[in-house]
Amino acid sequence: MPLSSGTRLGSYEILAAIGAGGMGEVYRANDTKLKRDVAIKVLPEAFARDTGRMLRFQREAEVLASLNHPSIAAIYGLEESSGTRGSPSAPGAHPAQPRSPYREPHGF
Repeated sequence: MPLSSGTRLGSYEILAAIGAGGMGEVYRANDTKLKRDVAIKVLPEAFARDTGRMLRFQREAEVLASLNHPSIAAIYGLEESSGTRGSPSAPGAHPAQPRSPYREPHGF
């Protein structure tokens, strides 16, 4: 189920959808505690109940968190809010771009 503008996930407020891909939906959000824009990747409910997919999501976040490159944004963490699981990161690439869903999109 897509999240609408204004939805709160912990300290993050959803601003707009950026796109969707094989592992979930990506949203532009505001980190209300640190007053910064972030991109949040949210897993579909069915994926969040699948242990294999959750392990893949965890590995993806760990790998991206270990990288330090100007074309790959930082991962700020893995979060769960009311059963919704996601990973906030610095604003990233549009999901349609092939390398990483976390690179800077145009106009962000």
